[in-house]
Amino acid sequence: MLGLLETGSGFWSAIIWVVVVLVISSIVIYIRNKGEESYKKNTEQDKPFISGNPELSKEGSHIAASHIYWGFTEALKDYYNPLVKIHTGNINDYSGWIIIITIIILILVGVSG
Repeated sequence: MLGLLETGSGFWSAIIWVVVVLVISSIVIYIRNKGEESYKKNTEQDKPFISGNPELSKEGSHIAASHIYWGFTEALKDYYNPLVKIHTGNINDYSGWIIIITIIILILVGVSG
């Protein structure tokens, strides 16, 4: 048949995939074009919303990552605290961990295969 590729587990139709991609792309473009029409560049709408606070100075508007991610890190503190203790910032340590983990994975794959 035209447009079908036989594989070990059935048929794969390139024409159907092209149609599916075109339909999904059309839907995405339609949703994107339905954006807010009242938005105007270089107006008050461009200014950041910082919890309803009035305009702050550059120094006063700095928000640290520890504040932004507070809820996330607080919920996972039992996981993060041990990681912070072993964090050294030395690239050699991370490279060593990657090599060790890769060796362990290769051993496990070799044993099971």
